[in-house]
Amino acid sequence: MRFLLTDEQREFGRSLDALLTAADTPAVLRAWAAGDHGPGRALWGRLADAGVFALAVPEAYGGVGPLPVEAAVACVELGRHAVPGPVAETLAAGVLLAGAGGPVAEEWLPGIASGAAVVSLTLEGYGPYAPDADAADAVFTVSGDELRLAPDPGEPSASADPARRLFRPEPGGAPVAKGPAIRAAARAAGDWAAFATAALALGCGEELLRATVAYVKQRTQFGVPVGSFQAVKHRLADTLLGLEFARPLLYGAAVELASEVSRPGAGAGSAGGSPGAGAGSAEGSPGAGAAVAAAKVTAGEAGYAAARTALQLHGAIGYTEELDLAWWLRRARPLRDAWGTPSACRARVLAG
Repeated sequence: MRFLLTDEQREFGRSLDALLTAADTPAVLRAWAAGDHGPGRALWGRLADAGVFALAVPEAYGGVGPLPVEAAVACVELGRHAVPGPVAETLAAGVLLAGAGGPVAEEWLPGIASGAAVVSLTLEGYGPYAPDADAADAVFTVSGDELRLAPDPGEPSASADPARRLFRPEPGGAPVAKGPAIRAAARAAGDWAAFATAALALGCGEELLRATVAYVKQRTQFGVPVGSFQAVKHRLADTLLGLEFARPLLYGAAVELASEVSRPGAGAGSAGGSPGAGAGSAEGSPGAGAAVAAAKVTAGEAGYAAARTALQLHGAIGYTEELDLAWWLRRARPLRDAWGTPSACRARVLAG
């Protein structure tokens, strides 16, 4: 099968690139890492106006989704510009709450779609940490067949990326939805979180490669650009190949997720059994899960390899925080490991 993005999808990506280029995201990142979320929330609102967060929210709740291919296009651009905030978690929460249905979906999904609500979450099997919980309006946790709203984001934990702070939510909180549908919705949300993180990692790797190619064209040694050395060319070519091999796997996973949405009877339904709740949500499946895992491990490893290449070819300047590139360098490894480590993803691919 030959797969190409449509003209509209490509234009969507270009419009996000233009928006984020004008937004000065390094300054937004520095403010976010320092605890000033104002510039980041303002940028979040502009992204919501462009329709980014509505892509995971069904039309019944004010969204336009779920649209996995468009979500991949958006997240690659957000990763390329290192947009701060729980992007993957908010998109996954849209899928989770749509599957839960009922009052909790009616309360939170319109806000997610409009950008008024920033959401983080934790799911069983993916670790205890909720990224950027201090900046979120809500932190959801899933335990078994219960969906809870965490009473407090908890204390921050050490993070390799200072603009992606990790919190362990306080236990407890009254259940906001329960029932078998929650398990199915959590599986789908886990797939979406891994899928969005893969796209963010791919975009991060692409920006690291772009910046490194530009740098080796300018830096000279023995009177010539270091980019003319064969060893440097080979390292950059290997990095490019890794990223380009990850891209079709990412969009292949998007097609799998889209097919889950469109199949008859898709949707996790309502945890409370109310008719029509959860319409348009995707229920995770082994096929989609394996495709997402393949995309996640490949994109994550490619993004991290791009960071290693960028650090080596930039030399000592690559270690300095004054260099904007440092924010992408520090983000690549956390994205590789978030929502499915490489070993966990490989195991899922082998399990089929």
